[in-house]
Amino acid sequence: MQFQFTKMHGIGNDFVVIDCINQQISLSAEQARLIADRRYGVGCDQILLVEAPRSDDVAFGYRILNADGSEVNQCGNGARCFARFVVDQQLTDAAEIAVETASGVLVLSLLADGQVKVNMGVPELEPAKIPFDAPQYQNSYSLDVEGEPVSLCAVSMGNPHAVLLVDDADSAAVEILGAKLESHPAFPQRVNVGFMQVVNDHHIRLRVFERGAGETLACGSGACAAVVAGRLLNQLSEQVKVDLPGGQLMIEWSGEGSPVTMTGPVATVFKGSMEI
Repeated sequence: MQFQFTKMHGIGNDFVVIDCINQQISLSAEQARLIADRRYGVGCDQILLVEAPRSDDVAFGYRILNADGSEVNQCGNGARCFARFVVDQQLTDAAEIAVETASGVLVLSLLADGQVKVNMGVPELEPAKIPFDAPQYQNSYSLDVEGEPVSLCAVSMGNPHAVLLVDDADSAAVEILGAKLESHPAFPQRVNVGFMQVVNDHHIRLRVFERGAGETLACGSGACAAVVAGRLLNQLSEQVKVDLPGGQLMIEWSGEGSPVTMTGPVATVFKGSMEI
């Protein structure tokens, strides 16, 4: 099977984007792993599949495959790349695009300065819906990790996130503690783990260990989850600049019951074809 693809990134979080409307593509987990492999394939954190809509309320369907071949429901940086891709490929000329994901409908807005704004929806805080094994909602939880207590916030942005406050993002134990928490039994669907340093109430630094991918240069849904966590802990304002290793995002959240919005840049790296 040969297919055309576009390599894109949102502040370093990189994607192989595939038009599944104008070409017939069906990927197994093994094929997805090959595409994502940085030595034997194209190389990416995730694969984005652009599909025809399944209802009249949306313009496109949207699926996300991790580098390990697993499918996930949400990806903020990927959503911004998705919006730029469908416009650049002339699949739509709309400035506001509704797309259907496994976790619901996202509304993507292309701004005049080239950035993309995404309405990421209302964050889910109820443990059972994250999912997270806890008897009731708390704004902070203590979780036993190999005999050591770890304090974290648990949030779903369409995918599960654990957010930890750290004094210094640079020295945080992202690879070690991130891997332990990703597969912790308290998170039955695994979890993305964010390490958040609060610079001031309008500015944080963040590193994210993503389930199925390891640490990435940026995680859009992780940035949203971190700001939600910081707001719940009364440490952040409504508008927050989030510095990630790959670049910067602006996140806005007015509080419980309101949607989170994320604004940031996207870039096309190259186009190509691959046979698998």
